Amino acid sequence: MTVILAVASVDTLWLPPAERFDFWQDVVARESAAARISTAHAGDFAASARAVDLDVVRLGAWRYPSLELARTSGMIHSSDPELYQLVLPLNGHGVVSQQRRSGRLGPSGFVFIDTVRPHGSRQVPDRATDRLETLTVLVPHWALPLPPRRVAALLAAKIPADTGMGALLAAFLRRLVAHPEQYDASDAPRLDRIVLDLIAGTLAGHLEVERELPVEVQVTGLRARVEAWIREHLADPGLTPTVVADAHHLSVRTLHRLFEDADTSVASLIRTARLERCFRDLADPRLRHLAVHQVAARWGFRDRAHFTRAFRAAYGLPPGEHRNRSIRT
Repeated sequence: MTVILAVASVDTLWLPPAERFDFWQDVVARESAAARISTAHAGDFAASARAVDLDVVRLGAWRYPSLELARTSGMIHSSDPELYQLVLPLNGHGVVSQQRRSGRLGPSGFVFIDTVRPHGSRQVPDRATDRLETLTVLVPHWALPLPPRRVAALLAAKIPADTGMGALLAAFLRRLVAHPEQYDASDAPRLDRIVLDLIAGTLAGHLEVERELPVEVQVTGLRARVEAWIREHLADPGLTPTVVADAHHLSVRTLHRLFEDADTSVASLIRTARLERCFRDLADPRLRHLAVHQVAARWGFRDRAHFTRAFRAAYGLPPGEHRNRSIRT
């Protein structure tokens, strides 16, 4: 029996309106760090949360109305989990403050917070009828391979989530939180390592101190950039390991060595990603006007027979049959 990742979900709508806000404050204290929360919606606080536990880091997906949050010195003295928190709003806007600095909250960037230090935030949705949606990552101080003096410079800073390593981190977190059922519990340590290394790479890149990271963290970051580049260029039928290596100023030998510990090769990564796109598109009713070989060509397969063999080997049935079954269901 397969055991999926540990996920905890809560929704205040299961409670009477008068009990929802107090319950939500308890959830925040338990899943993150104790804070004083105020809101205009305390009489009927409609909110939900999902937490995904990996090995070290804890991911959260939150939906809630507009609010203000403050973590005071007194709360820190009584409860100090010694965590860093990365916050990525998926909508709305606001501001966060810590160490006499202020940073803007918005979908284009992470904000970095230290739970050991007092901080506050205010968030409002773009429209009064909307609920805010936010992703969070909690990382123990000891797990981040950057000197505390370096990290302190990032408090309340906005770190881009739409370019570079930040974009890779944001995409990975969104996929992981949205679909934890796609992973087994045994995947947790590996996913945990990837998240930690992407966070370290994102923060180090913002500080321009990438070379201070451990070599293995640098390798994970480079591999993530290569994988993202490959996925952006899958439609190119000429995509090969040599092309990938040239685009990243690496030798082919170095590129292959980069993936030695990833249980895949570059060629296999390209083929698998292309097949996944074809599998998805063949099941899409909006693409029924395209012949099977046209769908394959969209994702870089030039030879029809080769595509059919590869698809059958991967999924146990020919692509046409997969399409027909998808249409019937």
